Amino acid sequence: MAHVANWKKDEVNNLKELIDGHSVVGMANLADIPAPQLQKMRRTLKEDATVKMSRKTLMSLALSESQKSNIDALGEHMEGQPALIFTNMNPFKLFKILEASKTPAPAKAGSIAPADIVVPKGDTAFKPGPILGELQKVGIPAKIDKGKIVITKDKVVVAEGEVVSREIAGILTRLDIHPMEVGIDLVAAYEDQTVYTSDLLTIDESKTISDIQTAFSQALNLSVNASIYNKVAMPYIIQNAASKSMNLALNAEILTSKTTDLLLSKAYLQMLALASEIASKNEEALDDELLDKLKSRPQAVEVKSEEKEEDEDEEEDEEEKEEDAAAGLGALFG
Repeated sequence: MAHVANWKKDEVNNLKELIDGHSVVGMANLADIPAPQLQKMRRTLKEDATVKMSRKTLMSLALSESQKSNIDALGEHMEGQPALIFTNMNPFKLFKILEASKTPAPAKAGSIAPADIVVPKGDTAFKPGPILGELQKVGIPAKIDKGKIVITKDKVVVAEGEVVSREIAGILTRLDIHPMEVGIDLVAAYEDQTVYTSDLLTIDESKTISDIQTAFSQALNLSVNASIYNKVAMPYIIQNAASKSMNLALNAEILTSKTTDLLLSKAYLQMLALASEIASKNEEALDDELLDKLKSRPQAVEVKSEEKEEDEDEEEDEEEKEEDAAAGLGALFG
């Protein structure tokens, strides 16, 4: 049986402790990251995460011996110069922090373009000379204008996914174009028995928040209309029930502490309307007190233009109510 060095055993045990002691374990790729920048990133993450580089075989062994279910699947995502990241923040937040920490870097020969590399049109800092021929040689449209070399139109020199040639890399560096990004690539992350790959961790925050708000609104509407009781819908269900019960009590003329005043007001107005109808035919049928009440009642003035203005005011009021309702809904969802 081959002898296993003690340092390897210690390394595996250390990795296992870190794996089992954190809720989230990430698999990162540290390839092509300059040492100073890597140290800076480690300092940035120091409070929230630990980055640990080791041999692939030792990391795979630690993952397979961990107590966490299915975490050995994380070992399938080793790329470039792999490293493990240990943290208790959720994978999406970790991915966002790592992406935000990346910085522009010059392209090197053999690099893979992360996106279309474009040389924009405009003036350059170069005076007429051999550089003009070098630009034209790699397909960049350039000419001399007013004593300077000018690029006449935007030019895609390397398409996304293609390899950057030595000539293009040199030209881009001289033009001070840094199309690459240097930083820790989070290839995958493990949490609660699930491995999330980088494509799943890349989300549009604004769209996601909007989708959640829409789903919440629709779910709340369904809960209220279907009378599904939960702590969010209950206040609206109670308000709806109270409104319907009040409407029923008023229409059925059921006397309660809340409807009595309204029903008395309604009866009083009906009495005045009936008295007015009687008075139009025979005023002597009414007593003086009732006649005085009829005479003191405000008279409606029928003016078409004013009615139109009132209608417009009512429409504006309705619009304001709708806007207030929308604003209230927006406040509900933040």
